[in-house]
Amino acid sequence: MQFILSLNKKVNCIFNLLNSSTFIHKMKLDRKEILKALETITIAGEGKNMVESGAIANVVTFGDEVVIDLIVSSPALHIKKRAEDDIKKTIHELINSDVKIKINSKIVTPDANEIKGKSIPGISNIIAVASGKGGVGKSTVTANLAVSLAKMGFSVGVLDADIYGPSMPIMFDVESAKPLSVEVDGKSKMKPIESYSIKLLSIGFFTAPSQAVIWRGPMAAKALNQMIFDADWGKLDFMLIDLPPGTGDIHLSIMQSLPITGAVVVSTPQAVALADAKKGVSMFLSDSINVPVLGIIENMAYFTPEELPSNKYYIFGKEGAKNLADDLKIPFLGEVPLVQSIREAGDYGRPAALQTDSPLELIFEEITRNVVQEVVKRNETLPATEIVKITTMAGCSAVKK
Repeated sequence: MQFILSLNKKVNCIFNLLNSSTFIHKMKLDRKEILKALETITIAGEGKNMVESGAIANVVTFGDEVVIDLIVSSPALHIKKRAEDDIKKTIHELINSDVKIKINSKIVTPDANEIKGKSIPGISNIIAVASGKGGVGKSTVTANLAVSLAKMGFSVGVLDADIYGPSMPIMFDVESAKPLSVEVDGKSKMKPIESYSIKLLSIGFFTAPSQAVIWRGPMAAKALNQMIFDADWGKLDFMLIDLPPGTGDIHLSIMQSLPITGAVVVSTPQAVALADAKKGVSMFLSDSINVPVLGIIENMAYFTPEELPSNKYYIFGKEGAKNLADDLKIPFLGEVPLVQSIREAGDYGRPAALQTDSPLELIFEEITRNVVQEVVKRNETLPATEIVKITTMAGCSAVKK
């Protein structure tokens, strides 16, 4: 009899438990509501709420439990403890007092030398094209990369940041063009010049062809900032920045102004150019710049006479840039031959990559595809919310928003 009473008591307990609101109406947590609640919390010393500052790396809900990944930039343990306590208190007060909260905290001290640029709305990827020294064909390579990207279906812009030797107006046959002023959201902005479906801005549009630009670094930087941020670029998959040769003030200004996706370094094969190209790579990878190098392109790799198309003459040396890329453990993106028609195409304002069904078109197309692939790899290491990922489908590149 005692056994039966005990059994009935247990059955009634189970019955009551199963019919309680806890089991019938299982707690449902809304991630958006939790994030909204966390927006009311400010981390000491940062001034922004937890969500806006990026301190909340992730929020995941499992039934009546919420797991929060918290990133604290201050090494002070009492700030981390206070942030954790504030999270628990806020969720219990604004969401539900029965919520189980698990917080995975991580202290990440920012690099004091890291330079973070201001993003440009609508521009997905910004690639800086650089060279350690002048005369290696950096601007020619930039122009042909832009054309090849446009032919692949990307929307492309080129910023000619070579303040003292702008060449894009000549290479795109728009030397006499002048940017117009347009009104965007109540603000007056420059409208880039368009040529071959590519948007262009250059200091060359604002000076006479024979006029020398005699500016100190700060004035040049100010002019660049105006062409970057006071222009109506619209939506671009790629912006290519044709940097001046060397490593100097303009380079640092660009790196401080823009979130560069990556850099491409152009060099010829001879030892003198390679020594300077190595310095260029070192500049981008330095702690104060910290921009990934997508790879090296070797220009004027070999000479092929028109009458002997199968012959290759390595006038400046063989595979110098390729070997440098191997030594530095960065990608080698391809080689461009020393061909008269490339120079002529640039002088006439019609980049060689526009030549259909030609060996040069295929060469630049292959190099451009390699650049895009490196951008894909680079973007895969960034948070998906901060970038537009690029994928390749059936050998053709496509932007995925």
